[in-house]
Formats: sequence, structure tokens, C-alpha cells
Amino acid sequence: MTAAILYGSEDVKIERVDIPRLGEDEVLVRVQVALTCGTDLKVWKQGFHARMIKPPSPFGHELSGIVEEKGSGVNGGVHKGMRVVPSNSAPCNRCFYCLKGQPNLCEDLLFNNGAYAEYIRIPGRIVRQNMLEIPESVSFIDAAMVEPLACVLRGIHETGIRPGDTAVVIGCGPIGLKFIRILSGRNVRVIAVAKRASQVRAAERLGAVAAFDVSEIGDPVRVVRQLTEGARGSDAVIEAVGQAATWQWALQMVRKGGTVNLFGGCPRGSQVHLDPATLHYSEITIKSTFHHTPEFIREALDTIVRGEIRARDFITGEVPLADLPDVFQHMKNRNGELKTAVIP
Repeated sequence: MTAAILYGSEDVKIERVDIPRLGEDEVLVRVQVALTCGTDLKVWKQGFHARMIKPPSPFGHELSGIVEEKGSGVNGGVHKGMRVVPSNSAPCNRCFYCLKGQPNLCEDLLFNNGAYAEYIRIPGRIVRQNMLEIPESVSFIDAAMVEPLACVLRGIHETGIRPGDTAVVIGCGPIGLKFIRILSGRNVRVIAVAKRASQVRAAERLGAVAAFDVSEIGDPVRVVRQLTEGARGSDAVIEAVGQAATWQWALQMVRKGGTVNLFGGCPRGSQVHLDPATLHYSEITIKSTFHHTPEFIREALDTIVRGEIRARDFITGEVPLADLPDVFQHMKNRNGELKTAVIP
């Protein structure tokens, strides 16, 4: 089969490799769609991910496909020809964090990569917990958005945003725009902070009541606060960039008693300067949502079935697998495109 193999920093090659052999509890999926994402771009740039992937290795993690083969120990509900969306991970359900109800922090969280290929092996733990059947009413390209959407939905849940609230979303890449679409569709007043004109237009199209290009305004904090009641600040802020400066903006844009979700992870070693007095006397809650859980994988598919999220709002192109290296080079240059669908 043909597959993308990551060898190191900015070094991914399209090669002919053997179709994966299955264990008794595993499933082979014929990939119909694999989506690019910011995490894969980050992994491609640095050449590895400490928890997810060590080169040389198959690459990619957002996909949908068709069951081609299953191991002898896989239950009868899974069958050849079944349309499925497998998640990229599954918890152990036995460790300290799993037993505390925090499976996203599992000490043995099993990750799976290899979406940029004709076939992908799905480990038994993911088959049992996080591989869902796609309803006939849902396209493969829509279903492939389940994994990132699950992270967004969990972020909204953890932040406690309610209908009628005002929320600021900092960062209008694919993740930030999903926050905007879901929140605006649930009667939340969304203010978006972007870094280019195309993102401003996308944020407005997906429901933001106001959107700003930070390169065109001097003080984003002041501009945002002026759009809130009494200039007090927003009820919640979602930071979806992962930079020290935008983390600090988030803490300055929220109202007293509000909640900030530092959803975008900063590079290791980053330093963020906070004002302890402001945090304490304003009773600001800080959260940081990492990854998803089986509960939110299911909620994500249900959300797609209801039509709250549509791939056409986020997918800006389709390419064959052979073009993947060029796609990442294009993404590296910050072209403003959102997600590309790779069709093996």
C-alpha cells in the first residue's frame, strides 16, 4: 500500500509499505479521508511527538474509512464494509487518572497514527472504546472531523459557557473557528480575535458578532472589552493560539468571576507573567483543556449528525496522498487555508 512515513523534521515521504498485519483484537480500515491539522503540522516541523509518534513512523490521525478486515477476537458488531470513524487514542481505564474520571490524562493513553495511507491498523483498545459506526446520512469527510471536534466540545463543557454568555475566542484557525461555530449556534455572543483578514471573514461567516485582525488594532484587550457590558470583560475566553502574549490577553479580556480556558498549549519553556492580585480579587478561573475522552468522541459524532458542524465550512481543498509533502510546505508558509482533505 501507499503511505506517508515521517522520518524527521520536515521530512515525510510517500512510500510503498506492507499492509499492516492484525492482532486478534484489531481492525484494518481502508482510509477514505484523512484531514490535515495543526497538530500534524507541529509534529512534521519538529519531526516527532514525545507521546504520539517516534520516527520513522506512519503519520496522521484524523480519518474516516471502511472496515476491510478484523481480527478473530473482534466482536460481531464490527463487520467488513462497515463505515467507521476511529479516534486517535483510547485510555486504559485502570490507572490513577482513569479511576478519577480523567481518562484524557491516562498514564497509559494509547495513541494511533497512520491516517495518511491507504490502510490503517486500529488497535483493539480503540476498536472497543473509540471506533464508531458512521450513519449513512453522514459523509466520510464530515465524519473525519470527529476527533478535533471532540476536543472543542470538551473545552466548551469544561469552561462552563452557557447560552446568553459573551465569549471571546482568540485564534481563528480550524480549532478556533469550530469554537465559534458551536458557540454561536448555541446562543453565545462570540467575539473573535484573528491574525489575518481571511480569518476575520471566516469568523464572521461562522457566527461571530465581531471579529478583529490584531495587525490592524493597537490594543486588542481594550477593543474587546469595549464590546462587553460596561466594558467589564467577557464571561469566558478561549485561547486557541498557544503563545505567551495571547495567554496574557485572555486573562485581561475576561470579567471578574469569569473563566479563561488556555486551550492552546504554549511551547515548552514559555514564560507567562500573571498578576496574582487580579486573579485573586477578581476570582478569575483558569482552566486548560487537553485532549478528548470517549464521552466527547460520541458527542462529536452526534453533533455532526445534527448538522451543527459541516466539513464544507472548514475544508479548503482536496488532494491525493502523493501531494501531502507539498501541502505541509504550503501550511508552513501560513497561507491562511484551514484544513485539507487527503484522499488516498
